[in-house]
Amino acid sequence: MKQIPIESFNLQMLNVGLAHHNGDWNWKEVSSPFTRIFYVTEGEAQLHLPEETVTLRPGYMYIIPPYTKHSYQCEGPFTHYYLHVYEGFKNEMNMMELYEFPTEVKAGRDENQIFRGLCEDYPDACLPESNPNSYDNAAKFTDYVQRYRDMPLWRKMGLRGALLLLFSRFMREVVPHSWTTDERIKNVLGYIHAHIGENIDVEKLSGVACITKPYLIRLFKKEFGLSPLQYINTKKVERAQLMLYTTDQPVKEVAYSLGFTDHSYFIRVFRKQTGVTPQEYRDRMRK
Repeated sequence: MKQIPIESFNLQMLNVGLAHHNGDWNWKEVSSPFTRIFYVTEGEAQLHLPEETVTLRPGYMYIIPPYTKHSYQCEGPFTHYYLHVYEGFKNEMNMMELYEFPTEVKAGRDENQIFRGLCEDYPDACLPESNPNSYDNAAKFTDYVQRYRDMPLWRKMGLRGALLLLFSRFMREVVPHSWTTDERIKNVLGYIHAHIGENIDVEKLSGVACITKPYLIRLFKKEFGLSPLQYINTKKVERAQLMLYTTDQPVKEVAYSLGFTDHSYFIRVFRKQTGVTPQEYRDRMRK
């Protein structure tokens, strides 16, 4: 498949640090609009993901994609570096959507040095505490994004290089999703992401794919386990979460900016996917 241009990796660091725990890293149902990377140096802990439980062990790195609900469990000494990375608003597919990333990879000889250097160079990027409620909120998130934007260009260049090196460890073992060889699906997904702020009609998508609407629906369900409409709403809700998290736009405006003409329908779709209403989500993230 055609590779993503490196310029598309719009990585912005939010947090980096070294955390020491002793049975006190136990947080449930964590979900955020940014990617998490862990590099374990001592001890073990459990990472509970929607479809698997992974043991975090020394000498390995782990990645958790954005919007992935997960939990942590630690019963003894556990030390790890952490890195939070944000890709910003994008209307094209990101690397997490194009590739199946391994949750765990063996760390190389340079990871410890890279993380140590990042912690030394950016001590203010260390989290105030390990409880996600203390940092995973709109106010802190805005501060972290602004801190990155205020960096001089030379610092951003060096930071970008370090982030790309860490991500490259995972990229060595990624597997393109099966649909990436089907130009019809690629064109449909490209259209959805480019027009995420519009009312996207499945009939229009069948024209983009040059196949009939019933066949598109069958093909889509085979590849994603979702109908085109369900996929569209999933991506709209993810964008809505980001907007509710990072802007002060009223919920109605968020709905309209994403192509929902019916505010009540938007609330139902949002609650079905997240378990809370848009306003409840915003209130929770701003505590």
